[in-house]
Amino acid sequence: MIDVYIITIIAIILAILISILRFISLKDIFTKILTTNLLGTKIVLLILLVSAIESTNDFSDIAMVYALINFISTIVILKYFENRRISK
Repeated sequence: MIDVYIITIIAIILAILISILRFISLKDIFTKILTTNLLGTKIVLLILLVSAIESTNDFSDIAMVYALINFISTIVILKYFENRRISK
């Protein structure tokens, strides 16, 4: 069972690296912000996998708080850039 977790962790880390490369290559600010949100979501998945391996609920609470902060900050930043673009 541990082998499945390790393979999944490696796959998520690979997906994180691909998302970082995509973030670097993008020009549009809105797509960069959404890519950052995607990275946060993958990190939450990684935290939850570690929580499943360790069999503790502490990491699950941390992952939920991190997901909430990630979601709220993405909405606030997108709203800021949308209002800035409209006012120009």
